[in-house]
Amino acid sequence: MSSIKEVARLAGVSVGTVSNVLNRPEMVAPQTRLRVQAAIATLGYVRNGSARQLRAGRSRTIGVVALDLANPFFIDVLRGVETAAQPLDVNVMVFNSNKDASREAGLLETFEEQRPLGVLITPVNDSGEEERLGRLISRGIPVVRFDSSAPHSRGCAVAVDDLLGGRLAGRHLRERGHRRIAFAGGPFSVRQVRERRDGLAAVLGPSDVLTVIPLPDLTVATGRVAGAELAGLPPAERPTALFCANDLVAIGALQEMTQRGLRVPADVAILGYDDIDFAAAAAVPLSSIRQPREQLGHTAALMVLEEANQPAGHAHEHRQVVFQPDLVERASTAAP
Repeated sequence: MSSIKEVARLAGVSVGTVSNVLNRPEMVAPQTRLRVQAAIATLGYVRNGSARQLRAGRSRTIGVVALDLANPFFIDVLRGVETAAQPLDVNVMVFNSNKDASREAGLLETFEEQRPLGVLITPVNDSGEEERLGRLISRGIPVVRFDSSAPHSRGCAVAVDDLLGGRLAGRHLRERGHRRIAFAGGPFSVRQVRERRDGLAAVLGPSDVLTVIPLPDLTVATGRVAGAELAGLPPAERPTALFCANDLVAIGALQEMTQRGLRVPADVAILGYDDIDFAAAAAVPLSSIRQPREQLGHTAALMVLEEANQPAGHAHEHRQVVFQPDLVERASTAAP
């Protein structure tokens, strides 16, 4: 592999001049710059980013730990992270904890060793990784939680008001005339799931009936399980509406109930959460509570980069940004 010294020798210039061509080309005379660029092309020289980072004493990479990359919600969030990082010449390294606390712990250990510019994370447990995240912060590595809350003293966070999302869902279904409503989601150790259920429950009337279908995970497969459970109930007892903790569960429930001969929304209305692209493309287009996914990722990335570039005194400026969800109404919700 060619070195910067070989480029300098071939171009007949100093190593400093080659460095200027690479980093501050406007400082080099056009003819000299062309000569250096020709030498770089001839030798196939590629600068060593790791060496640059070592000399500078800091990385140009932010690490992202997503909770579940099988969920399109996180792909959209990552798109927002990249739109913030790319114009600043910052790389994004993405890891998937897959909702596994031990895997998450291993990734955070790796970050302690590699010293990225900053870390974005949706923790498996909202409070379970405080000690490890605190160690990153104490080493000068800023941490921003996304789609998650954070104690004020432990760094910045970007989240969506899931209690409001649950209330929006409940109000919409009640306005459509539904009084027997089911909620499908889990595990309830996950704050987002718990708050979406609680928001729904908060707007139900005293004579309304809430049926909770606990699920081990939020996937299409578990959504099918929820759909089968509802389809197996006698029509007189069956909830007339199903609010799902995310769109994947809603899509699975829609598939299963349709397969079993139930009509959506005539027999059971279905409302999802996230408003991923697949929601609008479902066999019956799904109503959903929309989260500003790309905006969430973009904001989290800007916050961690701001803290990385202005570390002094930032502990007094930690922010908790909370976005508001909104209802997207489609064909899957209607009066019973």
